[in-house]
Amino acid sequence: MENYSPYMTFSKEEWAKLRFNTPMTLTESEIEELQGVNEQLSMEEVSNIYLPLTRLFNLYITGSQQLHSITDTFFGKQTNKVPFIIGIAGSVAVGKSTTARIIRALLSRWPNHPKVEIITTDGYLYPNAVLEERGLMNRKGFPESYNTRALVDCLIKLKSGAKQVKVPIYSHLTYDIIPGQYNTIEQPDIVIVEGINVLQTPKPSKHSVFVSDFFDLSLYVDASEADLLRWYVDRFKKLRSTAFADPKSYFNRYANISDEEATITATQIWNNINSVNLQKNIKPTKNRADIILRKEDNHVIKTIKLRKI
Repeated sequence: MENYSPYMTFSKEEWAKLRFNTPMTLTESEIEELQGVNEQLSMEEVSNIYLPLTRLFNLYITGSQQLHSITDTFFGKQTNKVPFIIGIAGSVAVGKSTTARIIRALLSRWPNHPKVEIITTDGYLYPNAVLEERGLMNRKGFPESYNTRALVDCLIKLKSGAKQVKVPIYSHLTYDIIPGQYNTIEQPDIVIVEGINVLQTPKPSKHSVFVSDFFDLSLYVDASEADLLRWYVDRFKKLRSTAFADPKSYFNRYANISDEEATITATQIWNNINSVNLQKNIKPTKNRADIILRKEDNHVIKTIKLRKI
């Protein structure tokens, strides 16, 4: 029996051919600055995976801009330009942030949409004091730990053409929201919303609005859980001598533990929190994405799935 799928699947070799003549606009040193703590992102992968991807994005964005122009013609007046919003989802440790940074860097160098902003959903976590009060510190990253209403309000403002939108700031050093501090986004061409929860749907209610309702395009970064666990443990070990070493770090207590202790601690955190969240809340949203990037064990993207139109 023929297998049916809403996706077209490409190997990395097949996908690379779709770059056509898209120019490389990043240098090796810029790529090195954009990669994550335990990722080795090569010029080859940016050329073969991310350039074709941003070429596709550019075609979608151009189509959206043309539709906006057609709508203005229909109404006989000029309406506010609104940003094209891209959602990026996936597990802890899969490399979502690196993916978002690379896409922003490449898209910002296209001539027709130079202003690209990233919103991370970490900024919409409830403050630690609230999480502690609600008994949710061990469920940080689960749907109930986010102020989803505030994130939705932010996206409503962006899609309404607001001139300025304030986004709360999260500190990975203190593992908490920074009180009273915000990033201000001013009329961007593109907004990338990155986070583990962006494709999740809340419990049904009479007035349910999903974060993903505001996405023009969505992407899920995928990998096996065995690889995710290994990457998480490797990153945890590397952070002992960097971020954890800062006395202000929430995780400073782990700065001087041994390799063996670090492996045990990180594995316990993964099994008790991240794995549960992945299986219950994150992984089930994968097939809601328009594009799925599947990584192999060395963090290199192996296959690309594109939803059929």
